[in-house]
Amino acid sequence: MIPLNIIVENELCTGCGVCVSECQSAKAKMSWSNTGFLTPSFEQEPSDKDKAAMLLVCPFNSSPAEEIEDEERIADIFLSEAPNYDGKVGRFYSSFVGYAKNFRNTSSSGGLATFIFQQLLEQKIVDHLFVVQEVAGTYQYQLISNEVDVSNFSKTRYIPVTMADLFLKINDLDGKVAVSGVACFIKAIRLKQHYNPDLREKIPFLVGIICGGLKSRFFTDFLVQKAGIYGDYSRQDYRIKDLSSTALDYSFGAFDQQGKHHTIKMKTVGDMWGTGLFKSHACDLCTDVLTELADISLGDAWLDGYREDGAGNSVIVTRSAVAEALIREGLQKELLHLDEVDHTLIVKSQQASYRHRQDGIAFRAKVFKRFGKRLPKLRLMKSKKISLSYAMVQLQRLVVRRNSLKFWEDSPSIIRFDKKMKPSLFVLKVLTKIHHKLK
Repeated sequence: MIPLNIIVENELCTGCGVCVSECQSAKAKMSWSNTGFLTPSFEQEPSDKDKAAMLLVCPFNSSPAEEIEDEERIADIFLSEAPNYDGKVGRFYSSFVGYAKNFRNTSSSGGLATFIFQQLLEQKIVDHLFVVQEVAGTYQYQLISNEVDVSNFSKTRYIPVTMADLFLKINDLDGKVAVSGVACFIKAIRLKQHYNPDLREKIPFLVGIICGGLKSRFFTDFLVQKAGIYGDYSRQDYRIKDLSSTALDYSFGAFDQQGKHHTIKMKTVGDMWGTGLFKSHACDLCTDVLTELADISLGDAWLDGYREDGAGNSVIVTRSAVAEALIREGLQKELLHLDEVDHTLIVKSQQASYRHRQDGIAFRAKVFKRFGKRLPKLRLMKSKKISLSYAMVQLQRLVVRRNSLKFWEDSPSIIRFDKKMKPSLFVLKVLTKIHHKLK
């Protein structure tokens, strides 16, 4: 079993913060790392008992118990009622593409997360939401009562956040809680529920947000300077839609100290996702593309016939009976505009993520081992051996990821950063073109 400090030192922590609630012997908290991620820190050395307990709920534990060793095993425990299974999708009921009529314009994509939150509260399925909301000009997880306007937190935020406060408060909280999160956060909650069965009733619903990789807070600093702000900023918005254009043609925006709003089209700053810029190392060891352990999985519909619509559409996978019922009721009441689709179309919407995460996982694991990196328990997907050209792309993505964090830490200036990053990004672009020609 890898000690928790080794997990942090080997960049395997994504900052979920669930481990903090397991530490009784030392004052634990989540703190910013030198590379702009949230990781656990301690005022004193935790006891051996606490160290073991903290590892049990870590989604990147190297030696989990056999019954929870991967997403399939955990889904067998929590989502056993789901009638369908696919190796890429996980357990599920149904799959859809579309939008929520009342929340589409104020959301990042189709407004389905906002719709689900509203229904969970209105139908008294839960009493509270634990979601990311604006706090003092930035964003943090907050516990929200059922009196809130759910549209206030309906957009995706690409900045590190932590759930540490949830499990420090939940025992004193009356009522049930729904939580939203990316795949590793959802997995951590399921592990916590496994070892604390009473939490299954306390947290009856999880909304999974399909993730392309967690970003360092350096990512936001980078975008802010690209938008023309060179001092303090606040209220950043990562997905400003252009209703007259396509879903891909969105902008980033933030307010400067004088209250002026600055924006920049994301397509002008280059590929932020395929290159691995500012990405967490742990994300390259995750194979869960569709948040397989949530009650419902939601993401962007990057599909022909949908991405042409600048208002945005969501892909939806229902995994529990409650989630399935909420979607069916929404359709019946004409609150939702959805096409029920085959699950293979959902896979197609995230095909680039599948190629990188699942097809490349075995190769990346070999690379990390060769360089002395410790690894979590890996779910090695059944896939063909990757080509030499794709292996070269994989290696260069690792270089770009590492360089982006190092260069911004050393010199947080957009001009110097772009100059330093130009060679490694150019090499990646060339290798990617060669790979596409050879496919």
